[in-house]
Amino acid sequence: MDKDSQGLLDSSLMASGTASRSEDEESLAGQKRASSQALGTIPKRRSSSRFIKRKKFDDELVESSLAKSSTRAKGASGVEPGRCSGSEPSSSEKKKVSKAPSTPIPPSPAPTPGLTKRVKKSKQPLQVTKDLGRWKPADDLLLINAVLQTNDLTSVHLGVKFSCRFTLREVQERWYALLYDPVISKLACQAMRQLHPEAIAAIQSKALFSKAEEQLLSKVGSTSQPTLETFQDLLHRHPDAFYLARTAKALQAHWQLMKQYYLLEDQTVQPLPKGDQVLNFSDAEDLIDDSKLKDMRDEVLEHELTVADRRQKREIRQLEQELHKWQVLVDSITGMSSPDFDNQTLAVLRGRMVRYLMRSREITLGRATKDNQIDVDLSLEGPAWKISRKQGVIKLKNNGDFFIANEGRRPIYIDGRPVLCGSKWRLSNNSVVEIASLRFVFLINQDLIALIRAEAAKITPQ
Repeated sequence: MDKDSQGLLDSSLMASGTASRSEDEESLAGQKRASSQALGTIPKRRSSSRFIKRKKFDDELVESSLAKSSTRAKGASGVEPGRCSGSEPSSSEKKKVSKAPSTPIPPSPAPTPGLTKRVKKSKQPLQVTKDLGRWKPADDLLLINAVLQTNDLTSVHLGVKFSCRFTLREVQERWYALLYDPVISKLACQAMRQLHPEAIAAIQSKALFSKAEEQLLSKVGSTSQPTLETFQDLLHRHPDAFYLARTAKALQAHWQLMKQYYLLEDQTVQPLPKGDQVLNFSDAEDLIDDSKLKDMRDEVLEHELTVADRRQKREIRQLEQELHKWQVLVDSITGMSSPDFDNQTLAVLRGRMVRYLMRSREITLGRATKDNQIDVDLSLEGPAWKISRKQGVIKLKNNGDFFIANEGRRPIYIDGRPVLCGSKWRLSNNSVVEIASLRFVFLINQDLIALIRAEAAKITPQ
């Protein structure tokens, strides 16, 4: 009994000791958490003691570097008295130092994302309202000029010819948007500033005539025969009344229109006769005897007309199917020297037997078969069994330069230089094109290309 009671006493003492140690550890951990919360420090993340570690993210790298710098500063300034003997700290002490909470130094202030978001938001409405719809810049300029001349949206709707048909409500809504919507007004002004000066002059010449202008024109007598000098003198005498884009020729044309509709001062409109003597179109139509208008049916004539109609429709269908063949015309070369170019020929690919007239901006070269139709059939010039069915493409750029692209297996030689498959080369006037022992001279219609370049220069914004 004494041994048993002694064993129970020892076990109870051990249990109470372990419980007291656990309570002490919990109280110490609670004190550490309370001190860290009071100081406002961020507890260090737990890291693995294994040799292979996962890659750290950017925030973890910053925290670890800050923790290392803080521990170094603490070791240099606040050294404990037991460590002054020069002995290195043990591994347990190193763990304690690394686990000690450190106050991280705030990083340098980065640019706030609010500014970048604000810039992006400012660009969004420009992208959303980039497409102005059916209203072109020329339409907006026409609308503004017409309203300034007449001060009446109904007259503008009836008298102005826009790029497409607008209702009166659409004209009113567009005018109010130009007046009161800052986004649409800004975009419309930017688009109108980019118009070509010739386009602006053409739009200003179409401006409606105001009442003051028509009143001055109506004073010119209908019996007189005014010349351009008369209207030029009218412009010099009343420069403030007439629109700035008015010319003597435009005034003369509008005066003739007013004379046609009896709108001049010395013209009077004859009143209609009173009574039942006025005969309108419907009354005259009722007086016609329909029985006298009926003709006898001619079956032979109807048959001939039906056959002719079928023949014409068949020819039209055949022409539509052969339309792609007319992009390149082929002429046989004779001893007589005929002109190579006309008004529709952009360039000529001249061979020994035939010449190919290029009439479209893009043509294909190759060997024509039953299943493959090609613009330039090189088999008409000579043996083309080594040429691919689609050997290459000649294309005219907007700036007036011709380029040839090789899409066949064999190379194309331009002035002795090989152009391999998938490559392209610029063609100049009198360039020698060699394809599988067939030689051609590429001739350019310089006059027509100069006109195309001039038109492209006008279209490009200044």
